[in-house]
Amino acid sequence: IVLRGMSYIGHGLSHSIFGGFAAMQLFAAQFYAIGAGLWGIASALAITTVSKRSRVDADAAIGVITIASFAFGVALFAKFGTSGPRFENALFGSILGISVGQIFGLTAISILTAIFVLLRYRALLFSSFDPEVAAASGVKVGRIEAALMVVLSLAILATLTVIGVTLVAALLVIPAVIARMLTNSFGKMLAFSTLIGTLCGFIGMYASYFADVPSGTMIVLVGALM
Repeated sequence: IVLRGMSYIGHGLSHSIFGGFAAMQLFAAQFYAIGAGLWGIASALAITTVSKRSRVDADAAIGVITIASFAFGVALFAKFGTSGPRFENALFGSILGISVGQIFGLTAISILTAIFVLLRYRALLFSSFDPEVAAASGVKVGRIEAALMVVLSLAILATLTVIGVTLVAALLVIPAVIARMLTNSFGKMLAFSTLIGTLCGFIGMYASYFADVPSGTMIVLVGALM
């Protein structure tokens, strides 16, 4: 995402998924994750389609689609309330209140992401740096981008009620940016960003206790400082 110059999409999709999170509350609150996930994937694919088939750039498409979804979610919460996770939990997250089910969900998404990156490593690398030549060489660039958006949406969904809409984009981007400043190797960047993200979480959680600051916020501040 960082190498493709799409850092803002993490912020945008987190807002977009919030719209599905709110909409699902009206029908079956216990299945909010399914609704939010489908909404996020649809938004991601819509952004990709609009930016490729119209005169609208990707950043403009992200702005319109994702902010509209977020506003829709806020309107639904204001009008109908919620019978599931609280509005504040979705907006700001609650790391200290993470459930066993959420841990399993995070683990499953992490494994899925790792498998996707390993199996499609060369195609991802090629399409990230030179999509036109990649397409001419037989790489299904459109499919790769769609799959990447689906995995990204699932990753954001898994962390939505843990980190919250307002912080998930920072944790998606900051470790990768730090890693990019340390190496020119794509493979090393993947490894470094994972380790840096873990380190930020470890330090941020302990620092938040002594500083009496919300854990998610402190983790982001530690990453920004690094």
